[in-house]
Amino acid sequence: MTNRTVVLDGNSLSLEDFLAVTRENAPVRVTEEALERVVRSRAVVDRLLEEGRPMYGINTGFGRFADVAIPEDQIQQLQINLIRADAVGVGAPFPREVVRGILLLRANSILKGYSGSRPVVHETLVAMLNVGVHPVIPEKGSVGASGDLCPLAHLVLPMIGEGEAEFDGAVLPGGEAMARAGIPLLELKAKEGLALINGTPVMTSVAAHALHDALALQRSADVLGALTAESLRGVSDAYDPRIHAARRQKGQIVSAANLRRLLEGSTYMTRQGELRMQDAYSLRCIPQIHGASRMALEYVRSVVEDELNAATDNPLVLADTGDVFSGGNFHGQPMAVAADTLGIAAAELGDISERRIAKLVDPALNHGLPAFLVRQGGINCGFMVPQYAAAAVVSENKVLAHPACVDSIPTSAGQEDHVSMGTIGARKARTIVEHVQAVLGIEWMCAAQALDLQEKRILGKGTRPAYDLIREHVSFMEDDRVFYQDQRTAARLLAEGVLLRRVEAAVGPLD
Repeated sequence: MTNRTVVLDGNSLSLEDFLAVTRENAPVRVTEEALERVVRSRAVVDRLLEEGRPMYGINTGFGRFADVAIPEDQIQQLQINLIRADAVGVGAPFPREVVRGILLLRANSILKGYSGSRPVVHETLVAMLNVGVHPVIPEKGSVGASGDLCPLAHLVLPMIGEGEAEFDGAVLPGGEAMARAGIPLLELKAKEGLALINGTPVMTSVAAHALHDALALQRSADVLGALTAESLRGVSDAYDPRIHAARRQKGQIVSAANLRRLLEGSTYMTRQGELRMQDAYSLRCIPQIHGASRMALEYVRSVVEDELNAATDNPLVLADTGDVFSGGNFHGQPMAVAADTLGIAAAELGDISERRIAKLVDPALNHGLPAFLVRQGGINCGFMVPQYAAAAVVSENKVLAHPACVDSIPTSAGQEDHVSMGTIGARKARTIVEHVQAVLGIEWMCAAQALDLQEKRILGKGTRPAYDLIREHVSFMEDDRVFYQDQRTAARLLAEGVLLRRVEAAVGPLD
């Protein structure tokens, strides 16, 4: 656990704060101003209940039952029934970091003061975060329109003594986990069940983690693209700043600048006409291709950071005016489009990396290197089959990159007649990012092997640390050996940010 404490106020949670809580187990605390907003919001709900005013999901049914009035003596049961009815998830459970993100985002949203719940609700969420009670939440079952109803219901079950939760390394019945952690069970009052499960924290948590890893991958892709360019004695003229300024595309300009910094001092790189006039697109167009993904990810980041601090449940309680409005902030379409964009942008980083791998291993394309990067081919397959593995996951990414957000299927007897599939899109994007980590890891090993098979020259200021790091963990391949552990090691060094830390220590932060 980090020594840092993340302060929640409903409005200023950053992506870095989010990751500190979910991956580093940073504790959280709530500001007094946010607590005051929660109290004012709840006072509106209590007053309107006393007046008997109809309010969706508070004293009415849900979805197609929105026009069914609920008697006062059944309002509390309505909230409990909602949680039980919606807990219908299927599939494997979300990983712990995603669950922590869901707890965090639901608490932060409530703290904006639009949810109409009592302070005890967000206090329970914060306590679960700080002591480590993690509900077991199946990954599948959300259509991403009335919010992430299904997975969020599983989040709430332990809070009312039902379902399952992981605590202290064991999966326990929800009530037992809460008891062992010393957290009182929550007695849901009017509006509170709906406030807890109506929103987008599941798709946002999944997407935020995938985004963070993809942002690291885009910089790592520049590093490994540069290393491959050196291993193939690439033409550096393609990265001249004047070329990229002429096009005006910001992402392209940034990627080209990164490549120049990484390759500074390299004697492997050549000039046009020295060995050849130009390179294949997978080398020559690195700035254009990586840059396009870079710009797409910046768009995704803007959407995710807004959603980290969004009020996404329904209805919204406006404490200043006393109004309660039923709207559609729970609809996941903004996040759905962003998640699909994230998947596409990450997939393209893998696509071009696999083409560079294919160029490295093909004797017709690798400018005189041994076939499949092994000296004694025939008896040895060399890097022939790692390229197969890269091709396999890149091809799977092409299927996964098909957007989920363009699909819709009506639910709730047509009341919910357009749904976002945002959680599906976010889960797909997460898988694509994991695949690209594996592909870039294979490229890293291939580039290092190619460098070791030729006359030694001087590597660039930023590529030298990348070469040294892989050689600390993966040795030169003279003869065939079991490769999957090496591939996992390379992917892990990428996923954990070890490569970037080593390279940026030498050249400064990459953009």
